Amino acid sequence: MKIERAKNATRNIIFGLVLKLYQIVVPFFMRTTMIYLLGIEYLGLNGLFASILQVLNLAELGVGTAMVFSMYKPISEDDDVTICSLMHLYKIYYRIIGGVMLIVGLLLCPFVPSLIKSGIPVDMNIYILYLLNLAATVLTYWLFAYKNSLLQAYQRTDILSKITLCTNTVTYLLQFLLLFLFKDYYLYIITTLVLQAANNIATALITDKMYPRYHAKGRLPRDKVKEINHRIRDLFTSKVGLVIVNASATLVISAFLGLTFLAIYQNYFYLISSAIGFVAVIFSSCTAGIGNSIIIESEEKNYRDLKKFTLIIAWIAGFCASGFLCLMQSFMKLWVGEDLMLGFYAVIYFCLYIFIYEINNLLITYKDAAGIWHEDRFRPLLTALTNLILSIIMVQIWGIYGVLISGVLSMVVVGMPWLLHNLFTVLFKRNPWAYIRRLLIYTGATAFVCIITYVICNQLPKDGALWFVVKGVICCLVSNLLFFLLYSRLEEFSDIKRLIASIFTKIQFRNTRPVKGERDGWIKE
Repeated sequence: MKIERAKNATRNIIFGLVLKLYQIVVPFFMRTTMIYLLGIEYLGLNGLFASILQVLNLAELGVGTAMVFSMYKPISEDDDVTICSLMHLYKIYYRIIGGVMLIVGLLLCPFVPSLIKSGIPVDMNIYILYLLNLAATVLTYWLFAYKNSLLQAYQRTDILSKITLCTNTVTYLLQFLLLFLFKDYYLYIITTLVLQAANNIATALITDKMYPRYHAKGRLPRDKVKEINHRIRDLFTSKVGLVIVNASATLVISAFLGLTFLAIYQNYFYLISSAIGFVAVIFSSCTAGIGNSIIIESEEKNYRDLKKFTLIIAWIAGFCASGFLCLMQSFMKLWVGEDLMLGFYAVIYFCLYIFIYEINNLLITYKDAAGIWHEDRFRPLLTALTNLILSIIMVQIWGIYGVLISGVLSMVVVGMPWLLHNLFTVLFKRNPWAYIRRLLIYTGATAFVCIITYVICNQLPKDGALWFVVKGVICCLVSNLLFFLLYSRLEEFSDIKRLIASIFTKIQFRNTRPVKGERDGWIKE
């Protein structure tokens, strides 16, 4: 089956961005509600349990990524038998994963209090809270999680966005009412558990309706299962690395500095992760299309696409960096007050982090779409261990700033050079220096734009909601104008214009062409 990559990616991005905006605004309101109704320590608890459960997610071993990748070819060949067999194998693996997570999670239960230096709310039982969070995570694997693979492989993550939008609305409404009426954190967590189960069930029902010919049945040939297991083994170190990177900052800050420091850090990182989430919509919407393109298009075409996407991501990440540099401290002062703020050096770090992270994530997207896991299997683990070791050492010297610096150093020194080598050795088979020079140009351009934008915004008064809005408008206009002037003469910029024009042409054609059935009485499309 031929997948309409541009059309699906556009649809996925639109619905994904709507969902992401929703997931930023509403949880922000919930965080604010929790700060003022319960206390900032509860935010620290939320982040700590999320990080612990990320570690438990090691049991997933990259099964989902390997399974979705394995579906690209049978979908392009309309091989329904293989797809059903893959779903059956996926179902078995996820049942095992859920069981392993439950057992390991229970074994870890006695050690949870040792991860918190200070700030535990006196009315909370840490063990009960941990078990409720554990149950919510295990249920995500046991309740039809394997059916998500079809929507991802068919590049229909817009369906997942719509389902999540509905279930999250119910979740947040209930949680707000429970916090407002009872101020009970236990009920808050139980609501998450119940609605997560509802989300999985709704996804399964809709997937069955969209793809009724696919059922989890049949067995794959032994050599095919062996090939998938080999991919999963290669993905394991990547999964370990990702978990360590995502969880290390939270666990180190909680263990060495306490829940209050953790909550302050997470307030800042919430804004950063919100911006990262917006860009992640583009990645998740395009991964299946990139995988399909790698299979059927030429190496030269895929390399031009990589350069095109790199410019898009560099522009977006640069815009985000300039915005955070100019606005983050003003926003935090309006939101939580000066007592719960970090110094300006932390803001500079976050700006640097988001730019490097997004470029690195683009390269990882190509690596995953191309299935380059065996050659890449040790890179994530070594990067993550470097990050963890540096964090533990530097937190004792520079406190929270040492933890922040460790993340950037590990990516720049270890992760990205290794990833570039793997991509340009296996997929593109060419010297990477031309591409690296482009990255350096984008980095220098971003630094230039950030400095100019900050100098302009810094001339305005720093306090007040009105001046915050004014600085936001100036930041948007100045940074994007500068990026346009710097990038408009590049070849990649012309490719992006052609891509946008092509998408709009297809949309216009689809909206204006005669609808089948208008002249012959058939049901309209």
